[in-house]
Amino acid sequence: MIENTTRCKNCGSRLTGPFCSACGQKNVDFERPLNALVREIVEETFDLDGRAWRTVEALFRHPGLLTREFLAGKRRTYTPPLRLYLFISVAFFILMAWVASQGVLLEQGQASEADAAGQARFMSDDLPRLMFVLLPVFALLLKILFIRRLYFDHLIFSLHLHSAAYVVLAFMIPIENAAASSWPALAAQVILLSYLAVYMTVSLRSVYATTWIAAAARTVAVLFGYLVIVSGLIEATSSFQIISD
Repeated sequence: MIENTTRCKNCGSRLTGPFCSACGQKNVDFERPLNALVREIVEETFDLDGRAWRTVEALFRHPGLLTREFLAGKRRTYTPPLRLYLFISVAFFILMAWVASQGVLLEQGQASEADAAGQARFMSDDLPRLMFVLLPVFALLLKILFIRRLYFDHLIFSLHLHSAAYVVLAFMIPIENAAASSWPALAAQVILLSYLAVYMTVSLRSVYATTWIAAAARTVAVLFGYLVIVSGLIEATSSFQIISD
């Protein structure tokens, strides 16, 4: 029994820590009460050791810091970029699917029930996959403007920026209908959209060590190119979905 706990259950090598030095498997004992196992899984998934809260705070208080820290090798203090993106994006698209199902995003002339259900389906099924595929495209646009930086750097920046953007859009999109008839809602949308543009400018300047003017100009260029690509693909995907249905 003692031998079992001091050797790796995968390869049999002697354990000197939580991970096997031979094969890398973590020494996890599943022969425990269910509540202990669930607690460990939740803690590892959502970083309930404090990293998640530090990450969110850094994401919004210091634009670009998470990318700089990750590229500098300081990767234990904060939630990994991909995990952060996946967690925020899942929550965002669940919210967007619910908003769409309520008919908030319907345009004039669209039927309440059928079109709302179609939009909700698109938000929950197609759009998350499409946006994940577009992450490398956004990174490629950055690569064109910052040719000397590694493509990997742009991917990490893209993950962090999209994570922040989804949080901002989660406040902005649900008031889409209200903005058409209420000036406070419209003002809120303008403020949030402006914040997003400023956020990207500050992030670019922080990560790529460029001037304010260059950061602002490249923000406009990247956002314009990216929005054209995203809008075109969403339109094409939506049209294909309608034809398929």
